[in-house]
Amino acid sequence: MTFVRACALAEVPVGTAAPVVLGDTEIAVVNTDGGVYAILDCCSHGEVPLSEGEVEGSTIECYMHGSRFDLRTGNPLELPAVVPVPVYPVRVDAGDILIDPDNPIQTQEQ
Repeated sequence: MTFVRACALAEVPVGTAAPVVLGDTEIAVVNTDGGVYAILDCCSHGEVPLSEGEVEGSTIECYMHGSRFDLRTGNPLELPAVVPVPVYPVRVDAGDILIDPDNPIQTQEQ
């Protein structure tokens, strides 16, 4: 795994998401009470940025049609989305959020 710096942890307050681009991949960095997550910044239903949606617990909602995605697995939890969105390995080191954009996490639900 090759982790690269996405942004500073201070740039993403708890309960929010921020868009970052790593190589050719647009990723939503999401800071929750339960940790920091990285999910492809594109709803699988409406192709709009997930980073503009509301964060609740370990989920993020697409602002366009209301689909909610699990930040741990990328699985859609509400219609109209039915296709999972890739999620990426994340770690926080010395105040920086590091993501491995080349190796999406494989989950059993996907």
